[in-house]
Amino acid sequence: MHSVVCIKQVPDSAQIRVHPVTNTIMRQGVPAIINPFDLFSLEEALRLKDKFGGTVTVVCMGPPMAEAALRKCLSFGADDAILVSDRAFAGSDTLATSYALSSTIKKIMEKQPVDIIFTGKQTIDGDTAQVGPGIAKRLNYQLLTYVSKIVGVDLEKREVQVERRAEGGVQLLKTAMPCLITMLEGTNEMRFGDLDDLFRAARYDLKVWNREMAGIAEVTNIGLKGSPTVVGKVFAPKPRSQRAEMIETVDGDPKNLAATLLAKVFTQNPKLEKEIAKRAM
Repeated sequence: MHSVVCIKQVPDSAQIRVHPVTNTIMRQGVPAIINPFDLFSLEEALRLKDKFGGTVTVVCMGPPMAEAALRKCLSFGADDAILVSDRAFAGSDTLATSYALSSTIKKIMEKQPVDIIFTGKQTIDGDTAQVGPGIAKRLNYQLLTYVSKIVGVDLEKREVQVERRAEGGVQLLKTAMPCLITMLEGTNEMRFGDLDDLFRAARYDLKVWNREMAGIAEVTNIGLKGSPTVVGKVFAPKPRSQRAEMIETVDGDPKNLAATLLAKVFTQNPKLEKEIAKRAM
């Protein structure tokens, strides 16, 4: 069984700042980490490897510094790692990124078929959740998004069964492989790498592919030329000046506290009470 996990190195969102003049994200001095959502996908791929055997390949499109993220994945137990890095990729949006990654996976498939592609549900820097579905569409793979649990995999029937979180409940779905799965957060816990994998990750001869090696002959589909998305403005939310207010009741009865809280909310938002009453009719 061969799983490919797409990861991204992102700036730590807890330390991101926005430039006050240019309104762009200031990445200088901000530590880079593996997108947290991608780690849930990596762990799930490693669990399938533990159960069925096979290979886990990690792919990342990014600058040379993203090598650290791939070596981290190798230390967790991934078998192979490919960094897709080229100046032509600079400025890629989700459309161009999905094209570059799908082209890379096609090159990987020339040597070894891919059964399942894993991605995180989204990245913490873009929050679009578009790259995973974009890869599935370009490769004509079955797509399973917001997966909370892999129930089972039948290699003989080439089927995978999952639980997918949806509005109002959980869906139990079954589809044929090959497929692409985007994992939800909190679905598992990332393992610790053992000593052998840590040494292997440090010594590993990391594969670095430029656009030609990734099977991209034309540059019109990558970088700024292949990115129709235009970001008008990036800004940090303004801090609230209003402080939290303590609401108490005389007798401490929860029912009276709820009534006091509702009265306070309706006083501050007169239209809200009428809208709720209208919907209740």
